[in-house]
Order: sequence, then C-alpha cells, then structure tokens
Amino acid sequence: MHRRGVGLAAFDRQEQSNRSFAQLSTVLSQTQVDQLHSQLNQFRTALAGFASTHRESIKHDPSFRHAFQQMCSSIGVDPLAGPRKGGWWAEMLGLGDWQYELGVQIVDVCVSTRERNGGLIEMSELVRLVGKLRGISGGIITEDDVVRSIKTLEPLGAGYQVVEIGGRKMVRSVVKELDDDQSAVLAIAQQEGGRIAEDILVQRRGWAQERARAALENMVYRDGLCWLDDQDEQYGRAYWVPSAMQWDL
Repeated sequence: MHRRGVGLAAFDRQEQSNRSFAQLSTVLSQTQVDQLHSQLNQFRTALAGFASTHRESIKHDPSFRHAFQQMCSSIGVDPLAGPRKGGWWAEMLGLGDWQYELGVQIVDVCVSTRERNGGLIEMSELVRLVGKLRGISGGIITEDDVVRSIKTLEPLGAGYQVVEIGGRKMVRSVVKELDDDQSAVLAIAQQEGGRIAEDILVQRRGWAQERARAALENMVYRDGLCWLDDQDEQYGRAYWVPSAMQWDL
C-alpha cells in the first residue's frame, strides 16, 4: 500500500506539472500574439509614413515603383492590388485607384483597337498607346505595370491575358484562346512585318497547302485576326495580321 501511495502522489505531481506547463504555454502564446500585433502596428505606421513621403514618386517614377513593389513582395504585401485585394494597404497608399485607372485605360485601348487587330495587341504597342492616352501628367508606365493591371481585370472574365508568341509578349482581350496553328501564323507574321501567305507557311512550317489555307481563312472569317489582300503582287493572295504590324497613332 505504501508503494501505491507513492505512485498516486507522483501521478498528482505529474498532473500539476502538466497544468502548469499548459498555463505557461497559454501565457507565452498570448505574449507572442501581443508582440506580433505591436510589430504590425509599428510596421503599418512606418509604411504610412513612407507612403506619405514617396507617394508621388511611386505613382510617376517607374523605377522607384518597381523597387517599391519588389520590397513589398519580399514581405508578402501587394500595396498596388487595389481596395478589394490590398485592403487598407491600398487605401493607405492611395494607389488602388491608380491601378484601376490604368486598368480602365488598358481596356479602352484594347477595345478601340479590337476592330483592326481582332483582340490581340503587342505589349510594346499597348504600352505606347496607353502612355499616349495618359499624357505627360499621367507619368511613365512600364510593361510590368500593364501586367499587374491586367491581373486586376481577371474578375471581369473578359479574357484579358498576357501571352507570348514568337518570343514577344502580346495582350489578348478576347475570351477565346489561340490554337497552335494561329500561334504559328502570328509568330511568322511578326517576322514578316505583319504580312503572311500560304506559301510562306508551307515553306517555313512544312504544312500542306490545305492546312495553311484553312488556318489563314479561319483567322480572317472566323476570328477577325487577319485582313485579306487578294491583289498581292508577289503571292496574288496574302494576309495581313494587324497585331504584328507597326502603327503610327
């Protein structure tokens, strides 16, 4: 019986120790949470001060804006994501409206040029036209700015997406995706300054004449990505791809 009593006493001491450790763990956890809240509040205050001092530089200087985005990305913050995604970051920095304004301008250019390019425009051309639309007072924008803004347009479900064709970035503003033949035609058209013909596809891609003709005619009559020139001096029947042409507007 004596040994049994010792066993029960040891068990009680173990139970008491477990309760003490649990209480200590709770205290430590709460302390850590309090410290985290304090650090976040300090960080928020510091970022607010930085935004107040450098807001205009972030908006108008692309190099500064890129460095700022990289800094924020390293800590998992996206201050340019807009009110819905960025929360108080966007509100505090005053940059959510700037991002959405740029998105509206991108849509404006894409829609106004869609009749001639079928909803596919080269990135450099889009940057140039948006910059012209914004004017000098709107500040310089970069491809990175456009890519980030296009991501904010995804909820619209309008098909805005950055794609790479023939090593060049293009922006698609229609829901339908390009098939492999269309991508091949566009890549060669870029090399040819926008002009393409069945014989070129046969020679460069090794396609049958029927496949080349079907791909080009679909791009003209079904997708609106090409213009037909049936009086071409060299081929008699050639096609022009507006998204691969240079426009002086």
